[in-house]
Amino acid sequence: MDALDWKRSSFCGGGGNNCVEIAICDQDRMAVRDSVHPARTIKVSRAALTTFIAGVRNGEVNRPPGSSV
Repeated sequence: MDALDWKRSSFCGGGGNNCVEIAICDQDRMAVRDSVHPARTIKVSRAALTTFIAGVRNGEVNRPPGSSV
C-alpha cells in the first residue's frame, strides 16, 4: 500500500495528524486510512465511498457525541 499516492482531507489540520487519507487503487477501488494508523487500510469500491461521503454531507451518518464537524 505504500506505493499508493495518498491524498489528505482538506479538513486536515496543519499538524498533519488525525487526518483521513484516500488513494486510488485501480479503476474501481479506493483505499482509505487514518494518518494516525496508516497500516490500517481498507479498500472500498468508488461507488461505496461516493455513497458514504454523500450520506455524511446530507447528515445521514451519525456523528460521534461532541463532534463539531
